[in-house]
This record gives sequence, structure tokens and C-alpha cells, in this order.
Amino acid sequence: MAQKKLIRFAAIKNFANVLEYPSGMQGRWASFFKNDHPLVLELACGKGEYAVGLGKLSPEKNFIGLDVKGNRMYSGAKYANENNMGNIAFLRTEIDKIGNYFAPGEVSEIWITFPDPQLRLSKAKKRLTHPRFLRLYQQILQVGGKINLKTDSPVLYEFTKRVIGLFGLHLIEDYNDVHQQASAPELLQIRTHYEGLNISGSNRIHYLQFVLPEGLLPDLDEQLKQLTIEYELNGGD
Repeated sequence: MAQKKLIRFAAIKNFANVLEYPSGMQGRWASFFKNDHPLVLELACGKGEYAVGLGKLSPEKNFIGLDVKGNRMYSGAKYANENNMGNIAFLRTEIDKIGNYFAPGEVSEIWITFPDPQLRLSKAKKRLTHPRFLRLYQQILQVGGKINLKTDSPVLYEFTKRVIGLFGLHLIEDYNDVHQQASAPELLQIRTHYEGLNISGSNRIHYLQFVLPEGLLPDLDEQLKQLTIEYELNGGD
């Protein structure tokens, strides 16, 4: 397994659609893609299956899968290369550094697909829909830019709904069980390796789409912490 990782790490260094900790990319993604199409990020993209799936459905947009684990994104990057998908790229870096790679308003939309739900209460601040991350997204998202969360974790789903309510975010879509929704859009039918594992054992896929306000989020983080502790220690009641 270690040898396979090394091979993949070496391979992506020669992929034109993979950038590892690049410098000087803020405001330059239109030049990279050679068009001015809307730019969409998939955070914690893993194997990149969702970024590739979205790229197939929306060739009029550019997609970047972002993850720190380069050996994982190898699969998606290789597929995009072999199928001449010029609207797909991958960025290897940490999520908390995204402000180093995108200019204000350069990103039109963000997808967060099956991230680590960080189930321990002590790690709630590491959840990718925690306000400390939402403030980072505000730095690069255009006004009105959407955030999409797709997860099999009821803990992360309920936590995110709590964030949306407490911070007064604009909720657009809320599916408690995506695959039971007859009217669910095609982009929610994309299935990933992690979705098939059903790690949480919930047998449900949750989806939320929301928009951040134009101004900075208020400092209600301590209040969120207390609400989260009470909610999760009481078993979600």
C-alpha cells in the first residue's frame, strides 16, 4: 500500500491538471482554464469522483477538487486527463489555506461531499461547516455563492442546520434523505466510493444548500459550542 501511494504521488507531479501548493494563483484561474467560466470548488475531494461527476454534468463550469492527500486525488485526475476533461483540476493543499489560492469573489460555489464529520465534541471546530471555516469561504466566494453539503453523517447534518439557524444563513435546500426524494436533481445522484461505504450506518444521505451573508459572520461561536454540547450529549433531543 505504501508503495502504491508513492507511485501515485510521483504520477500526479506530471499531471497538468494537478497543482500542489502552487504560488501566485489568486485571480489567475481563468487563465489556467483558458476561459472565464464559473469556478466551483469541491473541498476534501478524496478520489475526486464528485468533482468529475459535476464536470460531466456542467461542462460550462470549471471544477477544482481540493484535498491535502495527493494519492487519493490521483484517480479523479487520471480519469479527467484520459477523458480530455479540460474543466477539471485538482489542488493539493490544506483547506484552511484556501485564501492563499483564490481571490475575493473568484469562486462561485462550494461543494463539501462526505467530509470527516469529526464526531468527537472536542473536534467540532474541525467540521467543515463550522463558522471558522465559513469565514474562510466568505473570503473567496462571490456574493450569493452557494455552499452544498452532502453527508451520510446525521451529526454533521444536524450540526450544520444548527449553524444555519444560529447565524441566520439563507437555507435553500434541505433533504433529510436524498435518495428518497423523487425530485432530487441529477447532481445529487452522483455516488462516490465513500457514499457506498455508509460509514455512519445511517442508510441516509443528507443534503443542505445554503448561502452566506455578505457581511462577516457574527461572533456566536461560543454560543454554538454550548448548543452543540447540549444537543449531542442529549442524544440529539
